[in-house]
Amino acid sequence: MAKGSGLGVRGGLLLGLATVVALAATGVWNPFPTMWDWVNRRQPISSPDVQWQQRIGGTPRSVTIAGEAVVVEQRTRVEARSLATGSQLWERKADWSAVAGVGPESVVAVGKLLVKGYEVLDPSTGVTRRRDDDAVAVWTYRNMLLDARCVEATDCTLSAWDPRGSAPIWTAFLPGVSSGLLADNPNLLDTRRLGTNRIHEEVAGPESVPPLLGFPVDGRVHVVDTATGRVLQNVEPGRDERLAVIGGRLLHVAARSQDGSCYFAITGRDPATGQEAWRRSGINLRTADSAGCVQREDPYGARNVLIGVAPDGRETVLDGYDGRLLLVAAEGERVLAVDDRYGVVRTADGDTVSSRELGTDRTRWNRPTGEKTGAALTPYAAVLTDEKPNRLVALDPRTGRELAVLRTSANALAVGPAGMVIGEGREIGYVRFGATGDPARDGDGGVPGPADTGQVPQPQESCGPKNELCAAPDPGK
Repeated sequence: MAKGSGLGVRGGLLLGLATVVALAATGVWNPFPTMWDWVNRRQPISSPDVQWQQRIGGTPRSVTIAGEAVVVEQRTRVEARSLATGSQLWERKADWSAVAGVGPESVVAVGKLLVKGYEVLDPSTGVTRRRDDDAVAVWTYRNMLLDARCVEATDCTLSAWDPRGSAPIWTAFLPGVSSGLLADNPNLLDTRRLGTNRIHEEVAGPESVPPLLGFPVDGRVHVVDTATGRVLQNVEPGRDERLAVIGGRLLHVAARSQDGSCYFAITGRDPATGQEAWRRSGINLRTADSAGCVQREDPYGARNVLIGVAPDGRETVLDGYDGRLLLVAAEGERVLAVDDRYGVVRTADGDTVSSRELGTDRTRWNRPTGEKTGAALTPYAAVLTDEKPNRLVALDPRTGRELAVLRTSANALAVGPAGMVIGEGREIGYVRFGATGDPARDGDGGVPGPADTGQVPQPQESCGPKNELCAAPDPGK
């Protein structure tokens, strides 16, 4: 046999590749865009499919719906996408970002770590509305933005702004700020949220500013009235105490070690006078992490309420303003989520989740679930997670009506007035409430909710610890 006869297999492949390249270069035939589309094709992240799905540059650290934009915070940049289409509206380099305001009044604060100052951006255009060169920390709320700046370590000023305002509403003096108070929303002495898998901690977006805030400074707590900026208290906790500012009260949580156990007592004090307003003993707010009773954690809760454990082991929800027991769960029941309207509770057998109206014995709705169900409450929807099969469910917080039911392993990232953003890895998508129904049921125990009227639930806001935000107007004015 003659050696080297013909082109051989390798030569034939090279010749074929050269021919394809030549055809693509002359425009006769180009298979590469189609091939690339096939390789890069996105698989839907839920069933039924989302309204839109986009791949972003990195895994999001937080996602917030701000008016008609979706603000996505990543490790070294922040971007905004259209709520209607998912298309990118703008992008900025930033180490942190946070949304203040609500709806069309929303803004985005952005800044860099270890660099003073921040910018306030329009969420739809990315245009800078206000710039600050001195602030070291920023706190964002639905109705206010706070920042702190320090001339010296013991000479700091706290300022309150309307989210879209150009001048401070008030300023207050603080003798320094904690070394941990940097960037966006550093920890204050309040409550910590109950967490669960597959629901982002900031899914509800910014909350309304509380009536009082507690700033930790050099081992003391400075209590600031957010309506006026007045510093009402400057308190040092006792040796066995932890302080928290919740529901318009300064709470003293005492934990005493005796006989290998912790004994707790909670006192709520009027911040203006320091007088005791209420007291409860025996409720464990889970502030201590060992038998030594050292309190290193804030109590669980939300807005004006706290979650504790009674001496008989039953979980309870307390009003931070007056100490009332708003909810006492049955033995074996577990509180999954609270705000100051409702508590979402899983029954002892793990088969049902129910919504309880706080302060009454009324059950708003029940829903069959699995033992690993998680929950979160937002102003617009109660979000539940299920496993086997993986599912995300959004319900009207008041009635339990289904707003969206998705078969997906994605996470719930943000909830807005008309829908929610879900995500998995670098893929994010938007689900409009009422636009999806439950996929064909397959005997997994799901039960339909009330008939879908297509209406979007209105936000359920807090009336404040004294009902001051919802009080009827004076007819004489």
